[in-house]
Amino acid sequence: MNFCICYHSKDEAAITILQELKKLDTGIPIYEFSEKEHLIFLDDIDQKVNEDFIIFISKHQAKESSKTLTVHSIGNFGKAIYGGSERKLCPSSSFVNKILYKELVKNASGSKYQCTLEATHHGPYIRKGSCFIELGSTTKEWNDSIGGEIIANTLDFFCRNFKYQDTKLFIPAVGIGAGHYCPSFTKLKKDSPYAISHVLPNYHMPFTEGMILELLNNSLETNSRILIDWKGVGNAEERDHLIKILEKLNLPYIKTSEV
Repeated sequence: MNFCICYHSKDEAAITILQELKKLDTGIPIYEFSEKEHLIFLDDIDQKVNEDFIIFISKHQAKESSKTLTVHSIGNFGKAIYGGSERKLCPSSSFVNKILYKELVKNASGSKYQCTLEATHHGPYIRKGSCFIELGSTTKEWNDSIGGEIIANTLDFFCRNFKYQDTKLFIPAVGIGAGHYCPSFTKLKKDSPYAISHVLPNYHMPFTEGMILELLNNSLETNSRILIDWKGVGNAEERDHLIKILEKLNLPYIKTSEV
């Protein structure tokens, strides 16, 4: 698997991360895009790079002013309000996400930054493997060299050392349930053998068969297990609806509370 980094020239956080990356003299291929639209709206951007897996560096934006570093997969379970295609996910690697996240946590240790997995969301729509790693959550953090350095060190180490054979003890999985920051899946990614690619959050309920198939069909690792945050799937009726879909598709599942 060959990795590259893509960023938008007007993304403040991406520029901060890039400045720190340059200090490391990293050999990672880096592509700049300066179109009028942010790169989340630049579908098929993968056709402009040579590598087979793209790591997007970008800002994380939230109403709360918090020092947050995130990793997440890409795509839309519903409308494509923030780029991409409606009801389509992009290929994601549970192993890449897990190792990136664990390295991010290690590098953030001792800082004031918290690390979290986010549910799958926004564009662009591409056909190569991809993920976002983001610096947030406000202008102050977007220009913070400490946060930029944490992500830069994470990317440098990851791209130099990632080997698929090192993932043999991981269990590939997808997640269903919980909110946008999905704490139960974040904890499993950090502390268990499970490696999670796409996460379907509860604000997309009622879930559909199409959503479940998108989860599984766009995970690069085969035989992904289905993890469910049981308390994060609403009421009993909504849980029954999900289980009926899984039973129809003959898909076993595991509750996060049972891991």
